[in-house]
Amino acid sequence: MNLRNQWPVLPLVAGLAGGLLTGCGTQTGGAGGDSENVVLGMSDDVLATDPASGYDPGSWLLFNNVFQSLLSFPEGGTEPRPEAAKSCDFTDDSTRLYRCTLKDGLKFGNGDALTSKDVKYSFDRMLKINDPDGPAVMFPTLDRVETPDAETVLFHLKTADATFPSKIASGAGSIVDHRQYDADGLREDGEAAGSGPYKLESYSDDEAVFSVNEHYKGTAETQNEGVTLRFFHGDRTALKKALQDGEIDIAYRGLSAGDIADIERTSDGTGTEVVEGTSAEVQHLVLNTDDPVTGQLGVRKAIAHLLDRDALVDKVYEGTATPLYSIVPAGISGHNTAFFDTYGARPSKEKAAAALAADGITDKVKLTLWSTPARYGPSTDEEFEAIAGQLNASGLFDADVKSVPFDRYEKGIADGKYGVYVKGWVPDYPDPDNFTAPFFGEGNVLGNNYTNSTITNSLIPNTAAQSDRAATDDDYARLQDVVAEEVPMIPIWQAKQYAVVRDGVYGLEYCLDASTVFRFWELSKS
Repeated sequence: MNLRNQWPVLPLVAGLAGGLLTGCGTQTGGAGGDSENVVLGMSDDVLATDPASGYDPGSWLLFNNVFQSLLSFPEGGTEPRPEAAKSCDFTDDSTRLYRCTLKDGLKFGNGDALTSKDVKYSFDRMLKINDPDGPAVMFPTLDRVETPDAETVLFHLKTADATFPSKIASGAGSIVDHRQYDADGLREDGEAAGSGPYKLESYSDDEAVFSVNEHYKGTAETQNEGVTLRFFHGDRTALKKALQDGEIDIAYRGLSAGDIADIERTSDGTGTEVVEGTSAEVQHLVLNTDDPVTGQLGVRKAIAHLLDRDALVDKVYEGTATPLYSIVPAGISGHNTAFFDTYGARPSKEKAAAALAADGITDKVKLTLWSTPARYGPSTDEEFEAIAGQLNASGLFDADVKSVPFDRYEKGIADGKYGVYVKGWVPDYPDPDNFTAPFFGEGNVLGNNYTNSTITNSLIPNTAAQSDRAATDDDYARLQDVVAEEVPMIPIWQAKQYAVVRDGVYGLEYCLDASTVFRFWELSKS
């Protein structure tokens, strides 16, 4: 999921490591809830309540709690399990026909029965609408959906796609009530009719209110009576103050590293705790291979030799990220350390100079790094200034930074005007395919003009066809090694997730993992 008008989930401050929690404890409770309403605040907005449109972190937070998918990701897991479905399986080794059988007695929050007709309708509708800000782009392999009876769904795929179960387990697989959604257009009344653990009671510019869905039949057991989600529209100061004043129970997404450090320093007696979780969110330095400067392999390799990730993580993000040396992040199968193996962790002026010399480059390389903090957060400009400083300190580069509004930034990339720029990525599903196919397959979302026939025509199709995902590790390692050698992008850091909670709030440790599913139902408050 390319971060659409969203700031990244900045990780936690390294200096706080001794005081950080891996969770704030658990409190058991039965389905239907035995805890009062929990108030959650975040700086992100929910851009859509219709699953055919939303393709941003805020909207998927809503989808994952209001709608059911056929499959879902368990806490801390990356392998999908049955949710609305009783079972789902590929019918043979071709991974081109996927059969799901629904559980008995499924109902939407309004009491309407959920059958295979609703599943087919949801996918057909999403693909037909094909909203540019929606998840239809995730299903290029889906040919058609058939429903031989009320409980059976057959997905016919154009080509082998072993990642299909993970795709339908995400927010993109949300099942809508065919009686409540127009087949040809998006729902724009701010309401949502799903069959998930919660019902959306109200939605406005400033908050969304959720109640427990008494008709829900799935794997979640709700530990509260409802959740109120308050939007702070990018105002980190207001989000922090609301937490400290007790107006919200949890601050999720949006606090800066400095905010976290300040909260930790003053947490004694204030009733707040910092909760850390894992994340597969990443940030990359993207290099345009058609650019007159970065189109030269020696320049790209020299940048890779000079990048000091540890310094960036320490000085810019105050230790709130981990250096990333691969395209597939840690915690996802297929992860390796290709960039560490090729370029090392410490900058090398000698190796950078040798890379430039191999391309016949002897003069200083003039380079502009392009940034857009409106998209990737206020620290992005500082980060790029630090990278430019690292390049210039070598004496091999004359680099500067230009920061532009998001719309101009995207147009500049599309027009091929930028040689070096930043891209962040939040996965749609926790599989290495989602960190490779969008970048190196057809329809490259990076806009850097990079192509490699071995990756596009062999490695990506081969890995997509392999139902045993562990068996793809060698191919993904080879793919990452090729990228490290040709350097169309350079991984910079991998995020951690965090939330800051007030005393008496439980269950956060089940909400912050690589699946990116924030599970309302795990939250409780005493």
